[in-house]
Amino acid sequence: MTDTPTVAVFRPDDDRLERAADLLADLGAEPVPDPMLAVEATDATPRTDADYVVFTSKTGAELVSAAGWEPSSETVCAIGPATAEALRDEGYAVDLVPEEFTSSGLVSALESQVDGARVEVARSDHGSPVLLEGLENAGAYVHETILYRLARPEGSGDSARLAADGDLDAACFTSSLTVAHFLEAAAERGIREDALAGLADATVGVIGEPTAETAAEKGIDIDVVPAEATFEALARETLAATPVPKE
Repeated sequence: MTDTPTVAVFRPDDDRLERAADLLADLGAEPVPDPMLAVEATDATPRTDADYVVFTSKTGAELVSAAGWEPSSETVCAIGPATAEALRDEGYAVDLVPEEFTSSGLVSALESQVDGARVEVARSDHGSPVLLEGLENAGAYVHETILYRLARPEGSGDSARLAADGDLDAACFTSSLTVAHFLEAAAERGIREDALAGLADATVGVIGEPTAETAAEKGIDIDVVPAEATFEALARETLAATPVPKE
């Protein structure tokens, strides 16, 4: 055995997975990169008649740029600093970033402003209903544009095998869909219950309460939900809560 904790990380199979693995390694972990999300672009762009346009991911920012979206007078909102940075990198101005980097945080930041306004929510096909319902309850006319669909990549699930074998010390889930896809991959291998047992013995960190709720519904005990909804906070706090493996 090694005193380096083995930590599964679930990100799209692009530079985000590589950066997440590098961060875990820098923090002293042995990362297990297991891509649970594949991005399928729709080539859609936000409607042009909106007063507010809300983005919830770096991927969305990059895809609207590639599709040629040109904003006019809309108030552009980003769910958090990573999304805001991606929008600015693509040449877009960002007018609002909530203090809490979640769907609920966006609702709190906008609810006093959007009564009677047209709000365009541009995101994936697996977005939380919290955002749409919260804005509608605040009096906004909400339209959702699906910028991309999220599928599970073929061949994913190495971390499920490690969990089932008792060789996973921690796991970092970044969305409800990564939880669902992890369990789907385990089920395909016929090891779902063993993988759940392995997670029970590991430290499990998640980003956001919706992810925590999904995990709990599927029988996964959660150890860490960082106050800051970023992968860096998730990685640091999950590792801090992970016991050093015994020799």
